[in-house]
Amino acid sequence: MLSDTNNDYARSLGLVFTLPADLREVYRGFGVDLPALHGTDAWELPLPTRLVIDANGVIRNVETAPDYTKRPEPEATLEVLRGLG
Repeated sequence: MLSDTNNDYARSLGLVFTLPADLREVYRGFGVDLPALHGTDAWELPLPTRLVIDANGVIRNVETAPDYTKRPEPEATLEVLRGLG
């Protein structure tokens, strides 16, 4: 598991997007202030992504989707992990 508090790793992989002004207002309307939550000045979010990285730091599998409701099934992740062994 990776904690990427400032989205630095996600940004290095091109997996971060900046929310446009109109969407920022929607978030604010729901009481969500991303910069305050993240302790930065940025209105950024990472794309939901599953990375499988081996013990040598090599990325073996990536699954990402711009739709946050589309997440990899746990069984799919286990299959990828089993394939590494």
